[in-house]
Amino acid sequence: MLIKQFAAKYNLSTDTVRYYEKEGLLHPSKQDNGYRVYDVTCEHTIKFILVLRQVGFTLQEIKQLLTLEQKPISDSCNQETVQLFSAKITHIEQQLFFYQQALQSLQLTQTLLAEGKYAENKLVIGSLIEDMYNKLQEGSVHHKTT
Repeated sequence: MLIKQFAAKYNLSTDTVRYYEKEGLLHPSKQDNGYRVYDVTCEHTIKFILVLRQVGFTLQEIKQLLTLEQKPISDSCNQETVQLFSAKITHIEQQLFFYQQALQSLQLTQTLLAEGKYAENKLVIGSLIEDMYNKLQEGSVHHKTT
């Protein structure tokens, strides 16, 4: 399919598709007239990109994984992939923990508001926000060092 159809199918702009190509993530074939043709391989790759972007992989990390995928299977290739996944898993686990705490805090705040107890619990709610902020900062510091 041509770029316009490909972009529409995956809810992307044509500029985004071109950017992914420029960055070496997508490799469409080109017709004699210069039009790009996106085949099944491109569709597999864009699905891979979109899923990994959604879970927090950077384009550089995705490019690294795509490069590793094209190499012959080896111990060093597997080890590099495992290290990348381990770092990402740790980061996602930290995010999950933060979001679980945030969800509980929001649910408590919602309950207090619904019961008309906001004023008497304003300090508790402020404390929840302060705790979430501190966890966010801890995550940011940890994320910068990994």
